[in-house]
Amino acid sequence: MEEKKFDLNSLIGFVLLAAITLWWMYTNQPTEADKLQQIKTQDSIAKIKQVNEVKASETPLKIDIFKQDSTGLAQAKSLLGAFGYSASLPSATDNETVLENDLLKIKVANKGGQIIEILLKKYTDYQNKPVYLVKNNNAQFNLDFTTTDHRNLNTKEFYFEPTLTTQSDKSVLSMKLKTSETTYLEYRYELLKDDYMLNFSIASKGLESAVNTEKAIDLNWQIKTIRQEKSIKYENQYTTLQYAFDNGEYDYLNAGAKDKQKTLTNVNWIGFKQQFFTSVLVADKPLPSALIISDNLVNDEELDTVFTKTMSAKIPLSFKNNHLTYDLKWYFGPSDYNILSSYKDKGLEHIINLGWGIFGWINKYLFINFFNFLKGYISSYGIIIILMTIFVRILMSPLVYKSYVSSAKMKVLRPEMEELNAKYKGKENAMKRQQETMALQSKAGVNPMAGCVPALLQMPVFFALFSFFPAAIDLRQQGFLWAKDLSSYDEIINLPFNIPLYGNHVSLFPILASIAIFFYMMMTQSQQMNMQPPAQEGMPDMSKMMKIMMYLSPIMMLVFFNNYGSGLSLYYFISNLLTIFIMLIIKHYIIDEAKIHAQIQENKKKPLKQSKFREKINEAMKKAQEQQEHRKK
Repeated sequence: MEEKKFDLNSLIGFVLLAAITLWWMYTNQPTEADKLQQIKTQDSIAKIKQVNEVKASETPLKIDIFKQDSTGLAQAKSLLGAFGYSASLPSATDNETVLENDLLKIKVANKGGQIIEILLKKYTDYQNKPVYLVKNNNAQFNLDFTTTDHRNLNTKEFYFEPTLTTQSDKSVLSMKLKTSETTYLEYRYELLKDDYMLNFSIASKGLESAVNTEKAIDLNWQIKTIRQEKSIKYENQYTTLQYAFDNGEYDYLNAGAKDKQKTLTNVNWIGFKQQFFTSVLVADKPLPSALIISDNLVNDEELDTVFTKTMSAKIPLSFKNNHLTYDLKWYFGPSDYNILSSYKDKGLEHIINLGWGIFGWINKYLFINFFNFLKGYISSYGIIIILMTIFVRILMSPLVYKSYVSSAKMKVLRPEMEELNAKYKGKENAMKRQQETMALQSKAGVNPMAGCVPALLQMPVFFALFSFFPAAIDLRQQGFLWAKDLSSYDEIINLPFNIPLYGNHVSLFPILASIAIFFYMMMTQSQQMNMQPPAQEGMPDMSKMMKIMMYLSPIMMLVFFNNYGSGLSLYYFISNLLTIFIMLIIKHYIIDEAKIHAQIQENKKKPLKQSKFREKINEAMKKAQEQQEHRKK
C-alpha cells in the first residue's frame, strides 16, 4: 500500500484548524456560575450512578445510600419508584445461592437474580481446568421494562430476594424482585437430580400499578463464549448460534456473514453452541419473535484470546391480563448427540451439525449407531476410528471393484477407439466420430459412465464423515499414539511464527494422509485415463488436468487439515492406505484383462439391443451429422 504524504496545503490547513480550535476554547471558558452548576450536576449524576451501578465486582452502593428504615425507603422510591422497595431490604447484598447436582454447579446472584456461574463438573478444558459456560461476567440475563411513571428500568440493577428449597430429587430457587411484601417479579429455578436441563419460569404478581403492562418487556440474554479447546480456530468454526422454529425447521446464524443479526418468528428454542458445549433457552410455547445477533471475536493474528464469539437474543415478553407468565427451560451441558436426543420432542439434537440432507441421515442412522456400538466394547477411540475406517472401506469395496472393471474394459477397448479417431479426423467429422465411438462402446457392452458412478456414490460417505468427526465429543481429550487429543490437532513441532492458512505448528497425521493420498492418486491416474476416451481435436487434454490434481490434492490436505481434529486426519490416512491395498488386490488377483477382452469380443458378436433412450440419442446424432454434411455441399 502506498504511504500517504502531507503536502504544504494540508499542513497549512491543519495549523489553521488548530488555531481556530484554541481560540474557540479560550472564548468559551465557563463562568464561575457555570462551574458551580456543573459541580452540582456531577454530584447528582454520582448519586444516580450509585443507585444504578451494575458492576458485579464492586460493593453495592445502594445499601450505603438507602438505610433500611422509612427514610431510606422514601429515598429509594423517589429515585426508583415502586422498585426502590427492593433496595432497602436485607437481601440487597451481593450474596449468591448455589444450585447443584452431580453434573452442574450453578450460582445465582441476588443482584439481578441471574445466573453468574455455571460449572460442568465432568469436563475440563484444554489446560485441564474446569469447564465454565458462565463466569466472570461473560453472560447477562435481564429484563428491560417501563414503569407506569415512565421510568426505563432493568432487572440487572435490582436485588432479588432468594428462597431455596431442597428436596431429594430436585432443588428449587425462588428469586423475587419485590415492590412490596405481596407484589413482585419472580424468577423460579428448578434443578433436577442428574440432569443438564434447568427448569426456569418468569412470573409477576400485582405489578400492574408499577409496570406499564401495555408495553412488552424485553428479555435480554447474552454470552461471550469462553474458549475450551486447544485449536481455537477449529473450535470457533463450530461455534454457532442455533435456533428452531415451531414448524420443525432448524437453522443457524453465521457470525462470519455480512448480516450478523436476524429477526425470528415462532421460535421454539435458541442455542448458543460451542464446538462441544451448549447453552439453550427452550420455550414451553413458541415465542412470537426474537432478535438474534452473533459476532466473531477470534483474530487470526491473536490466537490466545479468551473468548470466541458473542451471541445474544432479545425476546419481547407480553403481559396477559396484567400478568407475566412464561415457562422456559435452560440446557447447560455437552453438545452430545445421545444426551440431546434424550430430551424427546424438543429436537435439541439438531444443534449438532451432522451434515445436510443425505449426509446427516448417514451419520444419524449409520455412523452414530456404529460408533456407539464400538465404544461399548473398545476403550481406545483411535482403534474405534480405525475399525470404522475398515468398515467403510469394506462397504465401499464393491464400488471400487466396479470402477476398476470399467477401467479395464475401457483400456481393452482403447486401441479400437483410437482407430476411429484416426479414421474420422477433423472438426467436420466430430459428430460422426462421436456416433461411431458410442456405437462401439454399446456393442462391446461398455459404459464410459460406469467408472464415474461408483466414485459419485462414495461422496455422501466422505462428506458425512467430514461432519461426524468434528461433532463427536467422545473423541475430546482422548489420545492415540502421539496425538494427545483426537478432537484437536496433533502437533509435533510448534513454530515461533504463524503461516497464513497453515498455522503456527506442524501436525503429523495430515502429513501422513497427504502422502497416502498422493500415492493413491498416482495409482488411480492411469485408471482414470483409461476411463477417458482418446484425445480428440479441439478437446481439452484431461491428462494434464489430472496431473495437476495429483499434486494439488495432497497440498490442500496438508495445509487445510493442519488445524483440524487429528481423528479426522487419522481416518483419511487409514482410508487411503486401505484403498491402495484394496486396489492392488483387485488389480493383481481379481481382474483378468484377457478374460475381459474375450468377453468384449463375444459381446460384439451378439445382436445389438438398444434402449429407447439410446435410440433417440443415435437418431439425433444421425440427423445432426446429415445436416453437417449437407452444409458442406
